[in-house]
Amino acid sequence: MEQAAQMVVVRASGHLFDHQIQYPTWEADNQTLQVYLGDLGVGGVILLGGSAGEIGLRSQQLQGWAKTPLLLAADIEEGVGQRFSGATWFPPPMALGAIAAENPSLALSYAEQMGAITAQEAQAIGLNWVLAPVVDVNNNPANPVINIRAFGDKPDSVGKLAAAFIRGAQRHAVLTTAKHFPGHGDTAVDSHLTLPTLTHRLERLAQIEFPPFQHAIAAGVDAVMSAHLQVPALDFQHPATLSHPTLTRILRRQLGFQGLIVTDALVMGAITQQYGPYEAAVLAVEAGADILLMPPDPEGAIRAVCEAVRVGRIPPERLQASLERIWRAKYKVASPTSAGPPSLHAWEHPPAAAIQLDRIAQPQSLTLAANILKESTLSGGPLPLDADAPTGELRNLIVVDDSLNCRFLSAAAPAISLPQRLGYSLQLIDSCTPCPAASQPPAQPTLLQLFIRGNPFRGGSGLTEAATQTLHTLIADDKLQALIIYGSPYILQQLQPQIPDTLPYCFTYGQTPEAQAISLEVLFGRAMKEMGISGGRRFTD
Repeated sequence: MEQAAQMVVVRASGHLFDHQIQYPTWEADNQTLQVYLGDLGVGGVILLGGSAGEIGLRSQQLQGWAKTPLLLAADIEEGVGQRFSGATWFPPPMALGAIAAENPSLALSYAEQMGAITAQEAQAIGLNWVLAPVVDVNNNPANPVINIRAFGDKPDSVGKLAAAFIRGAQRHAVLTTAKHFPGHGDTAVDSHLTLPTLTHRLERLAQIEFPPFQHAIAAGVDAVMSAHLQVPALDFQHPATLSHPTLTRILRRQLGFQGLIVTDALVMGAITQQYGPYEAAVLAVEAGADILLMPPDPEGAIRAVCEAVRVGRIPPERLQASLERIWRAKYKVASPTSAGPPSLHAWEHPPAAAIQLDRIAQPQSLTLAANILKESTLSGGPLPLDADAPTGELRNLIVVDDSLNCRFLSAAAPAISLPQRLGYSLQLIDSCTPCPAASQPPAQPTLLQLFIRGNPFRGGSGLTEAATQTLHTLIADDKLQALIIYGSPYILQQLQPQIPDTLPYCFTYGQTPEAQAISLEVLFGRAMKEMGISGGRRFTD
């Protein structure tokens, strides 16, 4: 049973205490975690939530509970700060793709530095498995789940940037992950909600979807994550995560990948809607997966795999092959601070990893994030805005998806505080707020700030009704003073035919406070300078 348990990665809150758990359906309490890790011997944990410092303590706590050393993973495609506050939060990978279109060598340098900083900060707080980079080719603007998480829509560029990220991360003793095989970029359905189908022929997959994975494999990526996709050209019966032809025949044998194959989260709707929690686990192992990520019932999944071995459905050698790969992965990240390679069994009894907060959010790391933002920012119209125009009442109208779960907005965030200092009154609306522009034509010149990007479980990546109504009303009433779009370049492309040539606008891939400050300085730099207003910390070369 412990052998099958090593193949399971469970999800846990990054917070230390049970009352802080935000997703109780997915995140076990501490008592249950101690059973998973200490009694059952579960092999890994994926973490979400909390600060970087808190994760350092959490990782020590979890490793202390574990029977054998854990793989501690996180979805940190945009740096450790994307998930854990205080650390460096980079722009989405598509920002690097935009830079690559103009300056490939600069983009590759940035990607390698981003990989190195992400791995360094992960290791500093006890994480040893980076679930990045995304190597999907996002050639479908309506893709709700990949979107700007991808490096772009050109297979060669995506592959080279992903390989650069991996090379950078390899400077530190952490694992990297290429995802989502065989390629999730050309879908218009969110696999967190339901199962997408990719109808392309094998020849097209070999030309577009596979090459970035080949780049990643050649660069030495440690793991490949499967996609919850139905791909009839590869398997008429099962989605890729549960498909032996996809994971074993194509990924293992044809592409020659020898590292860990990890499923995407098995709690996602694409799997749970069609397969029970236990059959899905067995099918994934039969298909060739080494790691079962977030099964809905971890203990039940372990027992199901054991039963499948007992009755002869899964050969014991299949589990042994996975355990060997897991052992090698844990061996790689063991004793990273010791001189020379770890001894044969050192990884089984590692010393407690020190928390190294001095390696988090270093000035050069924040500089890199700021420079990627600056190099990928787009703007148009008459800029900067005049310091003394317009006069009178001004409105700062911010549109977000969900104001209650918005990490990048607070009273001190530049999108709120900087316009306020310039005399703008704040109005904030989201998908749960009745749109004021529809019922009351605005009387004031308005700065409109749209925070829109694809996010899992949202089911779409386009303009919300609130954003669309507000924008159209402001343009029709000639009250739109300036526009900032944070997040999706596809939204900018969609809106550009409607944007008057005389309208100042700015687009940034980021939504972080740093992205906000940079964008607002593009619009109001002159006015801010004359009033002695700083946009916040600036990190430049």
